[in-house]
Amino acid sequence: MPANVTPEYLAAEEEYREAKTSKEKLRALEKMLTLIPKHKGTEKMQMQIKRKISKIKEEMETKARKTSHGPTFNVRKEGAAQVALVGLPNSGKSLILNKLTNADVPVDNYPFTTTMPTPGMMEYKDVQIQLVEIPAVIKDVSLGKGFGLQILSAIRAADVVALIIDLSQNPLEQMQVILDELEKGGINLNEEPSDLEIVKKAEGGIDIRGKQFFHGDEHALKELLLKEKIHNALIVFRSDTTLEQVVDILNESVAFKPAIILATKGDSKNSKRNFALLKKYYGEYDIVPVSAEKQINLEHAQEAIYQRLNFIRVYTKTPKEEVAYPPITMKPHSTVYDAAGRIHKQFQRKFKYAKIWGPSAKYDGQKVGSDHILQDGDIVEVHIR
Repeated sequence: MPANVTPEYLAAEEEYREAKTSKEKLRALEKMLTLIPKHKGTEKMQMQIKRKISKIKEEMETKARKTSHGPTFNVRKEGAAQVALVGLPNSGKSLILNKLTNADVPVDNYPFTTTMPTPGMMEYKDVQIQLVEIPAVIKDVSLGKGFGLQILSAIRAADVVALIIDLSQNPLEQMQVILDELEKGGINLNEEPSDLEIVKKAEGGIDIRGKQFFHGDEHALKELLLKEKIHNALIVFRSDTTLEQVVDILNESVAFKPAIILATKGDSKNSKRNFALLKKYYGEYDIVPVSAEKQINLEHAQEAIYQRLNFIRVYTKTPKEEVAYPPITMKPHSTVYDAAGRIHKQFQRKFKYAKIWGPSAKYDGQKVGSDHILQDGDIVEVHIR
């Protein structure tokens, strides 16, 4: 035990030892993780606390799935991507969903109107994007309060998170509750996981490459890997990584999600002041002020969602026929070969050449090979042998 832990940490540790239920244990562990001094001497303790938290949450989620007799919170993905609308009670999620999609959900002026994830389809730039209103996030959802664990599971399944912040209320308090609960629930917003590769082997023990990027105790790292039943592996670090980040990467329930902020009720009395506060303290987010009721700035919201999904549209066509709709969506820097595989695997195997129209073509109908890099809006006509 390091000598410099605080009395508050020791009290939380005692609370954990005396805890009887999973929720009580989880609450105490979260306190311990918050209160423990963050330095190299406590890395191993931090790792152990996070492992305990992960194990308890996994047990709680498994129990919740087994004992739940109500409708499922899982929403089948449709369209090019799924975007979760996440906010506190009465923040304007339902009205945003109605105005941006084909949904028609009840909108009332009291909290907890939405009790189940509710989907709607938004069409933008020829692309169908599924928006899902998530039931309200409240304090302690990460501890399983209400349908907390199911709510977090639904958010974790989305491709992008849109935080719905009410500009008629204190935006900083809303952001603190949401971000605290998501982080405790293993959902990290606008963060990239460390570039770490783990290649399991049949023998040879643990071989670590790129040690200059690992900022932690190597013995604690190997101990962690052994506890994860990784006895023989090549570990390659390609970016700065702490032991705590390795724990997150090994924990399959931890998710990294791109996010934006849709600041609702932009026509309210204090909206300008509260928007300025959001920009000051959360300027790293793309923040879009909107008034769903007065339909102000909704197209900007659609564009922000579309941009955060970070894909390109590629249209396909068959020789002597018109362009097919809708386009396929692909990652930036995708190639003609990748697009051929999206059409049909046979088009990859029998690929001969392709014709391209659009931004990446030097001229309409340019003949290209499989390694040609596509751009947003390209039209691809694949020819096979």
